[in-house]
Amino acid sequence: MNENPADLAPELCVLIAAVLGLVSGLFLLRTGQWRVAVICGAGPAAGLVAAGVAATRDDLMAFESLAIDPVTHTVRFAVLGTALLAVALAAGQVRDHPRESEHYVLILFSALGTMALGASSDLLVLVGAYLLASIPAYALAGFGKDAPGTEAALKYYLMGALLGVLMLGGVTLLYGVGRGTSYMTLRENLGDAPAVAVAAGVVALLAGLLFKAGAVPGHFWVPDVAEGAPASVAAFVTTVPKIGAFAALYRIGAEALPPGAAGWPALVATIAAATMTLGNLAAFGQDNVRRLLAYSTVAQAGYLLVPVAMAGRTDLARPALLFYAAAYAVTNLGAFAVVVATGRDDLRGQTGLLRSSPLLGLSLVVCLLGFVGTPPTAVFVGKVLMFGAALDGGHAWLAVVAAANTVASVFYYLRWIVPLFRRPDGLGDHPDAGQPGTGQPGTGQPGVGRPGRGATAVAVTAAAMSLALGIGSGIALAP
Repeated sequence: MNENPADLAPELCVLIAAVLGLVSGLFLLRTGQWRVAVICGAGPAAGLVAAGVAATRDDLMAFESLAIDPVTHTVRFAVLGTALLAVALAAGQVRDHPRESEHYVLILFSALGTMALGASSDLLVLVGAYLLASIPAYALAGFGKDAPGTEAALKYYLMGALLGVLMLGGVTLLYGVGRGTSYMTLRENLGDAPAVAVAAGVVALLAGLLFKAGAVPGHFWVPDVAEGAPASVAAFVTTVPKIGAFAALYRIGAEALPPGAAGWPALVATIAAATMTLGNLAAFGQDNVRRLLAYSTVAQAGYLLVPVAMAGRTDLARPALLFYAAAYAVTNLGAFAVVVATGRDDLRGQTGLLRSSPLLGLSLVVCLLGFVGTPPTAVFVGKVLMFGAALDGGHAWLAVVAAANTVASVFYYLRWIVPLFRRPDGLGDHPDAGQPGTGQPGTGQPGVGRPGRGATAVAVTAAAMSLALGIGSGIALAP
């Protein structure tokens, strides 16, 4: 047991940066709020350094409810790195906005909640972390205050509130039958509790976490928020909170529930199969690249649930989940960064990107092929580990379903990749042809114009990280 606040140094770095950014924004002119972006970027950067130092120490339990172990270390690195990129991505979109400083602060608070979600080893802390990760994200989704953004934020909030209440009911039920809220206590006591009560509590608890993960049946918000919210916000909310959600799901299966309780492997495996299949089928007919990416994230959530289902059944489950989650995070953020850079949401508007901006186009190709699981990208290694976990855990049928879905996903990713190589001739007469990098209709500009430099830098960085993780996976996965 340890009650040293220094053990939470990465989280404190984010918290301090968020508070300083919020206070600084009160005294800065609108044209000077970019300084808040620097402050809020420094927080995750300092947190990465602190997380690197913490990863060299022995595992421990902080304040009786937060586990500092390899799961927490990986969540920290993934969340802090992607949050830093998300702040950089947002800086170009909200520059000189009346609420620019609040935008950066909301990103950090949601990231802080996500890190707490991944480290939680107590149901009450889990609920608090869920709320901290969710409420800022609701505000971010409606940040633009336009019609689609407002509608998306409302759906996001209502679904989160409903499934969050169900999660609270599950926490209450498990507390009653398990005689405690810590995962260790639950694991000791739930084996003697009524099986029906345990199953009902677990299903209700899953409701909130599956919502955060964007998995069936809590996935309905994903395409609406991805399309209606500002593109930089869509990149953040479909990436960062999911990392903590999957880590929390893994901890519940591996640390809180006795082996086989509530039919955990079969239940989560069924949800995983449904999630990846629905996400891929829905993505086939999408012409809007944001909705295509949204359903792609739903499918990826299905793949990530495979090692969650195998928690406690195979030693491959934890490395498969953690590596895949980190790989997914950089890949998804990179793909959304390309959408931000081009300012075009329709597939036709992406025509000729490799000709007009080779570096940006190549980054998109790396990210999309990464989603498929093409070597040497990071997701390829994550999928190999995921298949291994399913087979080693005795769920060969789930590995077959995942393989079939992976093959099927190639077709809709190719629908986006192929136009990148074409000439943008003739697009200027299309009524939706937009101004370069803005997405404004009716100006007669062919194809993709001059992309934003900041978003391009984020996209290139994310694609490079995906390749680096894939090539260096042997080092990252070394015991």
